[in-house]
Amino acid sequence: MSKVFVQVMVPAIEKEYELWIPANKRIYNAIYYIVKAINEFTNGSYNPKKIPALYNKNTSEPYDINLTIKESTIRNGTELILI
Repeated sequence: MSKVFVQVMVPAIEKEYELWIPANKRIYNAIYYIVKAINEFTNGSYNPKKIPALYNKNTSEPYDINLTIKESTIRNGTELILI
């Protein structure tokens, strides 16, 4: 399985994380994995009520959750915002 190395900024907790996400998964699945990882990193203190949206940090454009990571513009080193 190929993976993409990304930097994720989470304004709700004022933290940034570097994560590997699977390139063959849909973005809504990637968001689930990111939320789960951050929840573990914060010992359960990050637990959003609804699924957050994923944005490109440089362009402020939201990602279509139905695309796979490969189909999107997310590549190694992409900076993301989870809101």
